[in-house]
Amino acid sequence: MSSPPRDSARPAGQVWADAASCFRGWSEGDTGEAGLHGLVEVMTPVLWHVVRAYRLPPDLAEDVVQTTWLALVRRRDAIDDPVAVGGWLTTTARREAWRLSKVKAKSIPVDDEDIAVHLPRQRSAESEAVESDEQDRLWRAVDGLPERCRRLLRIVAFENRPNYTQVAETLDMPVGSIGPTRSRCLAKLRIALIGADSEALS
Repeated sequence: MSSPPRDSARPAGQVWADAASCFRGWSEGDTGEAGLHGLVEVMTPVLWHVVRAYRLPPDLAEDVVQTTWLALVRRRDAIDDPVAVGGWLTTTARREAWRLSKVKAKSIPVDDEDIAVHLPRQRSAESEAVESDEQDRLWRAVDGLPERCRRLLRIVAFENRPNYTQVAETLDMPVGSIGPTRSRCLAKLRIALIGADSEALS
């Protein structure tokens, strides 16, 4: 894609619902209008809108959007609930745009000696394994929660500041009940994690 597509005229709630429907179709083997192709048509304008906020040059912005779609293709199985796909895509785009914006801002030539002082320490294979294990434990605990909690937490997990109106439309629940429900679900998740830790130690 050589230039940003025009922003979709769909209402925000409809965008998330359409994205979930297309992702579900794609997961079932459809790559056409009701599957991957449809998902790209629905979400690409949203991704461009997200990326524009980082004031990247057009070529880097295009790289971010394409990298986001590639990440989804590679990690489709990581998304268990179709309603989470919109949040997953926008969060992935934000992270990649932020990463490139930082690289661009710091791309001033300096001596090798100056660079060496500021290089971060390389993460060990052990620390990466521990982090991966913790994430696996977290999502196993989420999978053991009631369906209402699973769906809510998956959306919240992929959105830094979730729009409660959109979440309410997606989950068919009153806006006023989202905060209390989220608190109860997080409490259940903490209990589940504590129980899992106790079993591991016994």
